[in-house]
Amino acid sequence: MIAASTPTPVDAAFRDHWGRVLAALIGFLGDFELAEEAAQEAFAIAAERWPRDGVPDHPTAWLLTTARNRAINRIRRERVLTEKLRLLDVAEAGDTTPADADAVEIPDERLELIFTCCHPALATEAQVALTLRTLGGLTTEQIAHAFLVPKPTMAQRLVRAKRKIKAAAIPFRVPDGDTLGERLAGVLAVVYLIFNQGYSDPSAHGELATEAIRLGRALAELLPDEPEVHGLLALMVLHDARRDARFRDGELVLLADQDRALWDKARLASGHALLEGALARGGRGPYVIQAAIAALHAEDPPGWPQLAALYGELARLTDSPVVELNRAIAVAEGGDPRAALALADALPLEDFHYLHATRGELLRRLGRTRAARDAYRRALQLVHDDAERRLLEGRLAELG
Repeated sequence: MIAASTPTPVDAAFRDHWGRVLAALIGFLGDFELAEEAAQEAFAIAAERWPRDGVPDHPTAWLLTTARNRAINRIRRERVLTEKLRLLDVAEAGDTTPADADAVEIPDERLELIFTCCHPALATEAQVALTLRTLGGLTTEQIAHAFLVPKPTMAQRLVRAKRKIKAAAIPFRVPDGDTLGERLAGVLAVVYLIFNQGYSDPSAHGELATEAIRLGRALAELLPDEPEVHGLLALMVLHDARRDARFRDGELVLLADQDRALWDKARLASGHALLEGALARGGRGPYVIQAAIAALHAEDPPGWPQLAALYGELARLTDSPVVELNRAIAVAEGGDPRAALALADALPLEDFHYLHATRGELLRRLGRTRAARDAYRRALQLVHDDAERRLLEGRLAELG
């Protein structure tokens, strides 16, 4: 559920409190499905009562207490299921009513929940879907639409992920020691995947970019000393500041051609501040470097030698040929398309349309028109995004 432009109090509560309420419920109940059902019932009750009685002073506490009591009632009705008896004993020991809710101290267990959703025992697509469903609050239908799969397929994917968590006894906790660093990398990768899915096609599912930034802010709040968390958040905010300029009349607009008046200046300033915070924490990891690259791209003109150096450092850290391709582009923009072409030609990216699109542009700059046409045609054979396809077709048409 994504709040409308003029959200009701329950819409706003869903947006702001769903992840925290659900995380606390799962931590308390130890059961994903029971927690989700109870949370949904609590928000339904809020939708009925709050317009009539007013929003409580502490909506998170009210929602959690109401949801917990709904779960307790459900357990009581099913108490013949012996595996629920211990849970009932625990629940009844802390039984409260919505009237007491303002006095309840609510634990913030979102961090435990995101590490549970992003456990390496789950496939990446399941990690992304489960994170969106639990922490983002998106419906199964919304997630299915975003990832271009039928709703039943996504529903099964979510069910399998929850069963895997239960069967593998994946712990509901933040890992410690060396395991934290290993798992945090996976968590950040999932959040960035979610962001990119929304950022690449905002007209279809741009809300995913907003949800990813919200998840990033939750992680930064809960892990304030982790520079890579702040680096990822800075990277997403800096990119998102240019969202309104990336498309014109449905057509993709390259960075150099974007109307900078459409960039969100306040969001750019926020992204720069987040980057400075990550650097002050000693950040030199991949997300911090990518955020620094995004910040340099926003300058007019961009500092191409610095960008080429940063891409080189990022390539060293990630061993990614795609990063090397971006370094080649920075080298070309810095004035040396011949050296850039040599870098691009050495990359093992034959089935990557961006490689051929980049080669087409470099060959065009070098006056090798026939080879440029061939490169653009190869890129067109590989591209899947309609906006990018039209952009490539335009480039090819310019060559005659």
